[in-house]
Amino acid sequence: VVYEQEGVFIHSSCGKNDDQDSLIPGVLRVIEKENEVIVDWKPVDDTLDTSNILCAGKDSSSVVEWTQTPKEKCSRGADRPTSYEAEWDMVTTVSFKKKPHSNGDAATHANGESKWSFLFSLTDLKSIKQNKEGMGWSYLVFCLKDDVKLPALHFHRGNSKLLIKCLEKHVVLNESPQDKRILLVNSQNKSLSQSFENLFDEPSYGLLQKLKKDPYTVTMGRFSKVTNYIFDSFRLSDPSTQRRPPSEMADFLNDAIPGLKINQQEEPGFEVITRIDLGKQPEVSRREPVSAEEWAKNMDSEGRILNVDYIKRLIFKGGLCHTLRKEAWKYLLGYFPWNSTKEERANLQKRKTDEYFRMKLQWKSVSEEQEKRNSRLRDYRSLIEKDVNRTDRTNKFYEGEDNPGLILLHDILMTYCMYDFDLGYVQGMSDLLSPVLYVMENEVDAFWCFVSYMDQMHQNFEEQMQGMKTQLIQLSTLLRLLDSGFCSYLESQDSGYLYFCFRWLLIRFKREFSFQDILRLWEVMWTELPCQNFHLLLCCAILESEKQQIMDKHYGFNEILKHINELSMKIDVEYILCKAEAISMQMMNCKELPQAVSEILGIESSSVTPDSDTGEDESGAVLSCPTSLYQSISPPVIAANGTRDSTQQMSDTQSLTPA
Repeated sequence: VVYEQEGVFIHSSCGKNDDQDSLIPGVLRVIEKENEVIVDWKPVDDTLDTSNILCAGKDSSSVVEWTQTPKEKCSRGADRPTSYEAEWDMVTTVSFKKKPHSNGDAATHANGESKWSFLFSLTDLKSIKQNKEGMGWSYLVFCLKDDVKLPALHFHRGNSKLLIKCLEKHVVLNESPQDKRILLVNSQNKSLSQSFENLFDEPSYGLLQKLKKDPYTVTMGRFSKVTNYIFDSFRLSDPSTQRRPPSEMADFLNDAIPGLKINQQEEPGFEVITRIDLGKQPEVSRREPVSAEEWAKNMDSEGRILNVDYIKRLIFKGGLCHTLRKEAWKYLLGYFPWNSTKEERANLQKRKTDEYFRMKLQWKSVSEEQEKRNSRLRDYRSLIEKDVNRTDRTNKFYEGEDNPGLILLHDILMTYCMYDFDLGYVQGMSDLLSPVLYVMENEVDAFWCFVSYMDQMHQNFEEQMQGMKTQLIQLSTLLRLLDSGFCSYLESQDSGYLYFCFRWLLIRFKREFSFQDILRLWEVMWTELPCQNFHLLLCCAILESEKQQIMDKHYGFNEILKHINELSMKIDVEYILCKAEAISMQMMNCKELPQAVSEILGIESSSVTPDSDTGEDESGAVLSCPTSLYQSISPPVIAANGTRDSTQQMSDTQSLTPA
């Protein structure tokens, strides 16, 4: 429960008489439930007959009235009349009878009592109407989609503004141009997916508002322009000083992701991560990419992979040669089972081909007239077409306006909307698909690999941004352990919320590395080695690499954002992979690794403290349980500084024997 207010009345006969029975006292709550936010009002009287309740169902198609149901169906609610869970369960089990409802109408029981109750999801809310200032008790009228209105709620004890502030943490509310008393709810799905094509062709104030309402879209643009506009707008808004305190900028950006609390150490219930000596960062090297010959040697006569862990270790340490990617990516992404035979994979592809084209036929067969009546499908198509037209053309596969690659990109994304219509298309998905399609060179295989990739990434694109919030918090925890001094510096410059990493996490560095480098980076991450959330350690590696310049030059808020943005296409992928792996070893070797960090990296307690089986690398660093990752791998050919050592030669007989 994130909001609770007593003394909220329904005036069931408002304007007709002053009979006390026409005022129904109740309690209004805002409840966070899983991925939903629920507004719930119910009478104070605990003897409410739950067999006849006014309620907005999840489909929001209308306000509905409970039909009289057998007592056994209502027993769950009667046993626990004040239980929110019981009432929510009833919404999905009791049969409904549609009933148009307008403000002021009364729902009356057979015994003459006017006892009402309703709840609805914020995703069903269209607008909120407020009372005129100075006109008696403050009241709010919730209007759901399809212009269905719920009865006015009168706040006899005030605090209606607190409710509005609470709701603004979950939805975007704007004043209606026609009536300032009406607050319109912006569809978060649309705002998340809107185009950023003309983002910077508008006044700075407009951009400022977009940043707060839609961090997805703004961070997909160029941060250097964003920050310049932000500071210009703040200077213009304060002519007396021509500059607002930087702390206000940090608060503003932090508000852009409601619920994001980076400095968790200050909050009760969280583990305090004190300064811990992680020891020296070990030297790490990488090997050459896995060759087609090495891959073939690890298959039996029926096409099964003989040693999955060994193959994953090779891929993690060196990636894949390009000729192997078309086959190996299907395993890494989960499209092909690792233990499948060649025949089983052929049968799977046949089934998946039929399934894909059935879904593709669904949207291909929609007529223009039908699409006009389906706003979501129409919006998805429009967004996909815009994003496909902005696809990176540096790769020949996507050159030209009528390139077949672009057409396939469009068709696969449209078909994915049929596969997951609830999520549909959100800006950024095309960035995840384009490298997969380039490697697969096949529409069906690319689609199912993309589906598997989206299974990993879908939380990044959901309306509540819970996946992004969690990752930013986890990244802050890791960075604080790695370098608390750098974290303190970022916080002193109001950059401790790490908002500049948003785009890195959202689309897995797609716009930070060249097209070929992103192929290498992704296949390494897909091995899920050497620990969970390795992508967060990649973020740490990049930030630690830039730490000296940021601190030595005393970069402030604006300079940090601008500097991080300008790293795009300038990062050495092999060096960062070495550094991130070294950080993982450094943390796993720590004898006093905080529990919060262990959970983020998926390290069990036995993996945190070295045991008798632990080996040592050339630098003398002690390796903990996951040492099998680094053993049985070929001698290093790329040093941590990114240079190749020509004196070291590969030894197939020594380095390629399965552990």
